[in-house]
Amino acid sequence: MSRIQLALNVSNIDVAVDFYSKLFGTEPVKRRPGYANFAIAEPPLKLVLMENPDAAGSLNHLGVEVDSSEQVFQASDRLQKIDLSVRPEAQTTCCYALQDKIWLKDPDGADWEIYTVLADAASFDDEQEQTSEVCCQGQC
Repeated sequence: MSRIQLALNVSNIDVAVDFYSKLFGTEPVKRRPGYANFAIAEPPLKLVLMENPDAAGSLNHLGVEVDSSEQVFQASDRLQKIDLSVRPEAQTTCCYALQDKIWLKDPDGADWEIYTVLADAASFDDEQEQTSEVCCQGQC
């Protein structure tokens, strides 16, 4: 099952988790300091909250979660064939998960990722700390 991901910067993770838990009627599936991850069944949505009170806006990035690495590679091939620039990241740690993914930007500069989760991870990213940049990237 594919689902859209919405990653938001929030000023207070506890207040945001309380609000979104009530709004969608579910608790986060993963909770770490400054981070929460909801897998919402209806509507199908992966909601990611990142405590980042100094962010310029509430949108961190957008994405599409897919079921397998093969689906990530197929999306990459399809997008490159129609002349969209993608940046792959294989076996990368991001948002407390080991992932295969690709990144691209929309015409207005919004970051999009297509990714699959391979395993849980103990750290936020490959640098072992959460940054205010888009999760695990910044060069896309």
